[in-house]
Amino acid sequence: MLINTSRGGLVDTRAVISALKSGHVGHLGLDVYEEEGDLFFDDLSNKIIADDIFARLLTFPNVLITGHQAFFTDEAMTAIAATTMASIDAFAAGQLSGNEITLESVRGTA
Repeated sequence: MLINTSRGGLVDTRAVISALKSGHVGHLGLDVYEEEGDLFFDDLSNKIIADDIFARLLTFPNVLITGHQAFFTDEAMTAIAATTMASIDAFAAGQLSGNEITLESVRGTA
């Protein structure tokens, strides 16, 4: 089973389709898709899906795509707004917010 809730570009979708067809991947769950901006943020229910790769994913009974909605709760949106405002306030005051990505923090996660 492969679950991607991070970034669409992290998954080679063509390779995953091949792995689904061969049985090497039993199930696929996606909350992100590399070309999601063209698919998820408008009502396209009356339109033909022009993305053949995405359309192929939809044909599998063992694939679930949630359309980048997992973050979209009241709690998550409130936390995102609060963190954003705190970062803006810190920047305006010439201070660090604690959310900066530094070379040291990246090295520390390796």
